[in-house]
Amino acid sequence: MTPVELSRTVLRAVRCAVDDGELSVTLPERVVVTEPGPGGCGDFATNVALQLARPAGQPPLRVAEIVRSRLVGADGIRDVVVTGPGFLNISLDAQADPLTGLVREIRARGAAYGHSDALAGQVVALRVPYEVRAEVVADAVVRIVGTQGGRATVEHGEPVNLRPVPAPEDPAPLGADAARWALLHPAPHDRPRITADHLVQRESNPLFLVRYAHARIRSLSRNAARLGFTAEPGPLGDTGPGPLSAGDPGRVGPAGHGHVGVADPRPLSAAGPGPVSQVGSGLVGQAGPDPVGDVRALAASSTQGPGHCDTRDLVTSGTQDLVTPVTDTRSLVTSTTQAHSPTTPHHLLTPLADHPRILTAAATHRAPDRLARHLVTLADAVLPFLPCVLPCGEEKPSAAHRARLALAEAVGTVLAGGLSLLGIDAPEHL
Repeated sequence: MTPVELSRTVLRAVRCAVDDGELSVTLPERVVVTEPGPGGCGDFATNVALQLARPAGQPPLRVAEIVRSRLVGADGIRDVVVTGPGFLNISLDAQADPLTGLVREIRARGAAYGHSDALAGQVVALRVPYEVRAEVVADAVVRIVGTQGGRATVEHGEPVNLRPVPAPEDPAPLGADAARWALLHPAPHDRPRITADHLVQRESNPLFLVRYAHARIRSLSRNAARLGFTAEPGPLGDTGPGPLSAGDPGRVGPAGHGHVGVADPRPLSAAGPGPVSQVGSGLVGQAGPDPVGDVRALAASSTQGPGHCDTRDLVTSGTQDLVTPVTDTRSLVTSTTQAHSPTTPHHLLTPLADHPRILTAAATHRAPDRLARHLVTLADAVLPFLPCVLPCGEEKPSAAHRARLALAEAVGTVLAGGLSLLGIDAPEHL
């Protein structure tokens, strides 16, 4: 059961209570379900009882008990517990794992995941000034409105109804992708920064973070195929401890622990046998280790025998936008380790499930910056998970590895689709 399906189930329970005369309220348009907060339990929680208590003229705990009685026993729901002032904490059946259901939905819908008919039949008329940022924002809004079943038109002249703060200078020198990101990522009322920071290959650059996460996921799919398995949604199994830590065998550390190139402090130009190509004003290595590093992918790549694959496939093949040279791979891996907090695959559930709502909000409020920031959140959440996707060392591919790959590919689908709506390329190699 996905969060969207659970939200509909809770809404049906409220409707049944209204039909039976136990609640006298106007039905909400939707019910928000989230991860349980402090003091909560189960898989999801909702505060719908607190929202309905005042209009219903009843205490929140009484409303919660009324809704709970109709949720217990519903398909896919194992138990419902009321905590605090009236929060409903919902536990799902094991076979109704929300993350697995969500992955299946994303795989089925592909790039259309998150598309809806929220604006079906509506025509959004955009009137913008002759200014580069306004033009770029309007172009993105047209794409996003289309995902919600609406149609947007762009005209120039007064009265203007879409006027973001203009760019302080021409963004063209950044290149097409970085220029669009520089104009779209800030909120419309914020002045965009047209600086070389958008070209830096570091996690501090949100554009690089998003594109890098997508490229890493694509490399995982390639290496999984070389190891002889493909993605299949299912139980994820034990994904081990949280982030990578120095000195942990099989992870990143000063000693390297035998992983190919991960702890090699040499510049990329000296780290591997392959060539280093000159792209723009920076060096982009083709033979050295990946900038941020998927350790388990590298470990799998270094395993000899059937399924052996070349680590050179895991690193940059060239880009015209991200041209800042990467020099010290050890410092990059260390910065990544410190930047990410411990995570479990289920921490990806909220940003993945939130994607349809973000698209609707971006279309309704003509705010592509909401989508851009959501992609950054999703990329930041998935990077700590990627090292556990592929088998490590002599480990054989299992159903859990196929399920983890399916989850990673689902995130990649959302990242690629979001970048496409912003008019930005999602590279296969980076």
